[in-house]
Amino acid sequence: MTKIVQNSLPYDITKPRPLPGIAPLDPVDWLIVDEAYAAQMAERERLIKGRRDAVIAMDDAAAPAVAELLDMVLDQLRGMAGFTVAADHVIRPDSARVEIDRDDPLAILGMLVQEDLCVMEKRGEEHVLTAAVLCFPSNWMLREKFLRPLIGIHIPVNAYDDNIAKRVQRLFNGIQPGRPLWRFNVLWYGNDLLHNPFSESEEHSTVPREEASYLRSERQALMRLPNTGAVVFSIHTFMIHGDIARSWF
Repeated sequence: MTKIVQNSLPYDITKPRPLPGIAPLDPVDWLIVDEAYAAQMAERERLIKGRRDAVIAMDDAAAPAVAELLDMVLDQLRGMAGFTVAADHVIRPDSARVEIDRDDPLAILGMLVQEDLCVMEKRGEEHVLTAAVLCFPSNWMLREKFLRPLIGIHIPVNAYDDNIAKRVQRLFNGIQPGRPLWRFNVLWYGNDLLHNPFSESEEHSTVPREEASYLRSERQALMRLPNTGAVVFSIHTFMIHGDIARSWF
């Protein structure tokens, strides 16, 4: 398989922010198309068509939020170079045509943008993962996190203690429509696997920076859907050769 990598990042990873590391994001910059678009989309289609149960999940009650998300993404793509959005299909920057099937919105979303998209809805006192198209997980599994609240999703992340959990929940409560937020992470790996799921019970696959063959960085954004009030957690995955990434430090 051809390696799917990028050569650069649109942000500086040498200046990490304290958890949760959140900053404002211009809504027009929510979705990104980079040099790995065509290769990542081919891999996303392969996973959606061949391993759907591993990469797509939706609670029936989340259908209105997912429908709103699809409309929001289509509206955003209309203003992005390389996309042609018609009433019943989209032509992507790699010239592929995607039919808009509103009966299967998560699959369509997964075949339009590089970002993985997770829908979080307020149920009780916490936001719960009620729908997702997650083709490129890093050390977690959709089936283990589906319908779990924020604190459950982040178990067993050591840095995610009760104090951070409360701060993140307050953050989710306070997100305003049209005012998205973003953060990034930095993970060092010995492989270039984009689809890299691990169970909570398994040892995760990161390695020390000096031993890593690849750097994986996720640009994560939080966006409030104005009508349903759901929060969309989007993840754009970058994979950089380790030698290139280490030269930045």
